[in-house]
Amino acid sequence: MWIDREYYTSHISDGEKLIKMRRVLDKVEMVLSQHLVETTDFLDPYEVRLAKSILNRFDDLAYIEFGGYDDCERKIIVIYPSYLVIGDLTDYLSCIKVEGDLSDLSHKDYLGALLGLGITREKVGDILVHNDYGFLIVKDEIGDFVLYNLEKIANKNVTTEGVTFDDIVVPALEYKEIQRSLTSLRVDLVISSVYNISRKESMAIIKRGSVKVNWEPIDKPSREIEVNDIVSVRGYGRFILHSIDGLSRKGRYMSSIRILI
Repeated sequence: MWIDREYYTSHISDGEKLIKMRRVLDKVEMVLSQHLVETTDFLDPYEVRLAKSILNRFDDLAYIEFGGYDDCERKIIVIYPSYLVIGDLTDYLSCIKVEGDLSDLSHKDYLGALLGLGITREKVGDILVHNDYGFLIVKDEIGDFVLYNLEKIANKNVTTEGVTFDDIVVPALEYKEIQRSLTSLRVDLVISSVYNISRKESMAIIKRGSVKVNWEPIDKPSREIEVNDIVSVRGYGRFILHSIDGLSRKGRYMSSIRILI
């Protein structure tokens, strides 16, 4: 079966996302023509939304999202013929516990160690970091490779062990909460206020493609954000517009913002 990829992806303008959605369509083609069960690589929440917008247009398909635990960020999508019943989703992923003297290591260090083994980002799901241990969720196809080859993170020796997804301990979200009085909810203004940079600087950051709202790349400074939106600014970090606690007499939004640590 041949699928018109241009037709199903015509609403996607971002080049990187377009490539990923065409890969999803490759999986769709395999499922429909060979009656197989196929899985995508890991997708971020925006990519999952894009993929679902495509998958929902095929009546003969069914799919399930899975990332290893409730409220995970990155997920795979299991795609299968609608007449099938899918078994244990954990068969498609591996969970690896990492232990060692890891107290001063970050998510970036864990990811860097995996990429240093030649693993691509798309094969890695959430990385859960604790003081002296962490959990890696990866595609099952690379699980054994990680177990046998991951010996260091940064300059620290580590041991690895395959565990079940029930063993996962999700770390508490760490953040610094700040209060801001905002004249509007335009993303350029909010970024300027959160990171204490000029409006001109925040607009430039957005226009060069360094900002995502809920994982969606944006390039319009006028984009307004809403409560619970997650804003990612390359080089600065991420924050959440946690609440709007009312309007001042001058019509400013009295806002609570959580800067993720």
